[in-house]
Amino acid sequence: MKNSSSSTVIPIVPAGHAVVAAPDVAVPATGLLADRLGRPLTDLRISVTDRCNFRCSYCMPKDVFDKDYQYLPHSALLSFEEITRLARLFASHGVRKIRLTGGEPLLRKHIEGLIAQLAELRTPDGDPLELTLTTNGSLLKRKAAGLQAAGLQRVTVSLDSLDDAVFRHMNDVDFPVADVLAGIDAAIAAGLGPIKVNMVVKRGTNEQEILPMARYFREHHGGKVVLRFIEYMDVGATNGWRMDEVLPSAEVVARIAAEFPLVPLEATTPGETAQRWAYADGGGEIGVISSVTQAFCHDCSRARLSTEGKLYLCLFASQGHDLRPMLRDGASDGDIASAIGHIWQGRADRYSELRALRGPDDSAPDATAPRRVEMSYIGG
Repeated sequence: MKNSSSSTVIPIVPAGHAVVAAPDVAVPATGLLADRLGRPLTDLRISVTDRCNFRCSYCMPKDVFDKDYQYLPHSALLSFEEITRLARLFASHGVRKIRLTGGEPLLRKHIEGLIAQLAELRTPDGDPLELTLTTNGSLLKRKAAGLQAAGLQRVTVSLDSLDDAVFRHMNDVDFPVADVLAGIDAAIAAGLGPIKVNMVVKRGTNEQEILPMARYFREHHGGKVVLRFIEYMDVGATNGWRMDEVLPSAEVVARIAAEFPLVPLEATTPGETAQRWAYADGGGEIGVISSVTQAFCHDCSRARLSTEGKLYLCLFASQGHDLRPMLRDGASDGDIASAIGHIWQGRADRYSELRALRGPDDSAPDATAPRRVEMSYIGG
């Protein structure tokens, strides 16, 4: 948290976490693991750093994450070997897709080495894992080719505006949009596609950028880039979220369809977060992620691993499960895999659905509820 000279004290990590140990009854790794609501474990998002070089207001606002903010020491972070070991054990339970996140994952030194290790992993059926990475794009131009050579298959780039003034205001470090666009071009050239570009839409801030973004990526990249619009979400405790700043995805789709007719597409995989729409003229597709207005908790199959080894079962979780002591105190693969299985089998998280049940008049964060983990700590 911040030091004593700072006026705002908001720790990035919730105060509590569960102590993890091997369960009394072993949970075998069969490749088929379900939680209490019958949802399988198929996707793992791994945060490799708690640092970022942007200060977006909805994620790492500058008044909290300033020059005095105390980040995790390097010794606390999982090593690449520890991350790979855990990823292998998650794969034994059915994980088929790994997404590297942050913070900004390209700030982690020698990230290509981790990707190369993860690329060697296999599912119980012998298939390679799907390896993806989410980035703000600031370092992508010079790293894209090396990431692909190491074994990365796709990248997702966060980009909230094409207007340079708006983009510099939103990232709050005066970073130019042209450099992110150059990174996207480099990723396409390296074969890291199809590229996904994620735009968080915040009413009153960047909603005017919806159509310019759609036009640009249709005209410049067509089917090589899938533009996705994300509803502004109530993650963590630092972004000052309000429901009246949420622009429903249905309105985003309507705005685009008024200029470019759209046709709905089927989901490509179970538990897919985005609703997909194709341009009727064949000019590519868009997606919308509607976790506020159309909760998709019922088929969520994602777990999140923090940069120092805490397992979170929901983006809106208030508590994690600390796997690092088992890793560093000599636990066997079987014990760790069994602990992971036990944790997932007990999962019943469905935060967005419960928020929707409360209705729009009760949508503000509950000040009495346990504080949720910050998105910048476990990735979006």
